[in-house]
Amino acid sequence: MTISVGDRLPAISVLRIGANGPEAVDLGAKFSGRKVVIFGFPGAFTGVCMHAHVPSFIRTKAGFEAKGVDEVIGMSVNDPFVMDVFDEKTGSGKGGVTLLADAESTFTTAIGMNFSAPPDGFVNRSERYAMYVEDGVVQVLHKEESLGACDISAGEALLAAI
Repeated sequence: MTISVGDRLPAISVLRIGANGPEAVDLGAKFSGRKVVIFGFPGAFTGVCMHAHVPSFIRTKAGFEAKGVDEVIGMSVNDPFVMDVFDEKTGSGKGGVTLLADAESTFTTAIGMNFSAPPDGFVNRSERYAMYVEDGVVQVLHKEESLGACDISAGEALLAAI
C-alpha cells in the first residue's frame, strides 16, 4: 500500500558513508520532532535524477529553510558508495541536501513507492516523489505519474505546497 497524507513514516534504517565507511541512519530518530522534506528518485546518475530532480532541491533549499524545514533528504535505492559519489558530483551536500542510500529498498518498499523494470536494470527501485513530513507524519505528498517527469515532485512544486 502506498503511503498517504496523514500516515506515519516507518522507523527504518538506511545508509550513508561516514568516516569509517557505511553507517546506519535511523530514520525514526531523524524524523522525530522535526520538519523534513524527503524526495525519492529512481537512481543516482540517471538523467532526470541528476539533471532535474536533485538540482531542484538544491535550488530551493533556502526556501524550505525559510518555511522552518530542518532538513532536505534525497533517497534512492543505490548502495551508499554510489550515493556518496553522486553527492560529490551533484554538489548536494555542499548545497545543503542530505543524500541517503536505501540499499535494500527497505524504506521505499515499506512506503509503497517501489517499482521494477528489469529491462532497464531497475529492480525494487524508487518511484519519483517528494513529501513534506512533520514529526514523522506525511503532510504533503507529490508522486509523479511518469518516471521521466519531474514536475510535481520538483523542489519548486513541493515548496509552493507547504
